[in-house]
Amino acid sequence: MKIIIITRLLSFVIMIALLMLSNNCNKQEEEKNEPVLTTSPLDEITATTATCGGDVTSDGGAKVTARGVCWSTAPYPTTEEDHTIDGTGTGSFTSSITGLTPNSLYYVRAYATNSQGTAYGHPLSFKTLPASAGIITDIDGNEYNTLIIGTQVWMAENLKVTKYRNGEPIPNVTDFLTWSTLTTGGYCNLSNNGTNGDIYGRLYNWYAVNDGRNIAPEGWHVATDADWTTLVSYLGGDQVAGGKLKETGTLHWCDPNTGATNNSGFTALPGGSRSWEYDFLMGCYWGCYWSSTVSNNSGEAYNRILFNDGTSINRVANNMKFGMSVRCVKDN
Repeated sequence: MKIIIITRLLSFVIMIALLMLSNNCNKQEEEKNEPVLTTSPLDEITATTATCGGDVTSDGGAKVTARGVCWSTAPYPTTEEDHTIDGTGTGSFTSSITGLTPNSLYYVRAYATNSQGTAYGHPLSFKTLPASAGIITDIDGNEYNTLIIGTQVWMAENLKVTKYRNGEPIPNVTDFLTWSTLTTGGYCNLSNNGTNGDIYGRLYNWYAVNDGRNIAPEGWHVATDADWTTLVSYLGGDQVAGGKLKETGTLHWCDPNTGATNNSGFTALPGGSRSWEYDFLMGCYWGCYWSSTVSNNSGEAYNRILFNDGTSINRVANNMKFGMSVRCVKDN
């Protein structure tokens, strides 16, 4: 009798153990899910490429066997469309997106795949830059990228030339008192630092802009007030165009560089300005651009100003003795 009881007890214990093991297996199976991840902000957007990525914060209980980003011209892209493969496992990763069409809107999101399926991060959108309209060269041999924006062709970089079109030099005026009394053409580098001139272009007074010897390359002209108005209108108006014109990030602009997307490709830089009263002003906080158009106020001309803390572009008239950046537009 005792043997029978013991045998039955052992059978019961074994059965309970098997049930517990089965439940644990089922529980483990139930705990497996798709991965959890986010999509990283886009960077280094060009006419045909961009950089993105993601961060897989959980593998869902099963190994992530593939991860990357997918993109499309339609919202919510999937891995059935264009995508990258950027390793396995959890953690952050960077993806290079290539083969894009210039001046086009795209949607992108990160993905991660495990045995339970493919999960996606939140979608982001971006616009590729316009295609380059070629390279032009000034009389000094400086080369400039150009681009088409609407019906206009603009230089994509600030002017750096140190000579007029006929080869005669534009005086480089470093002394503040001399600068403040000039009524003829002159240029300088921000803070009289030649490296700044290489990065941000030169600052010119309006007399250099208006000189009959011309500072623009052959076939080009310094942007008029009407040219600027056409550009700003095409980009949506004064309140938003600044963000579409500014270079992204804080490599050159001071933080926070609010609303900068540069989706125009203009890549406006914060070259600051040189005042005829207070010398150099606001490097990294603003970008100031002359027009070639005289204002209604004596001794003043129109210009445009972009700021690091907003998306607007302001049209103002300033004393012609100011030093400001210059952009050129292709002649019609």
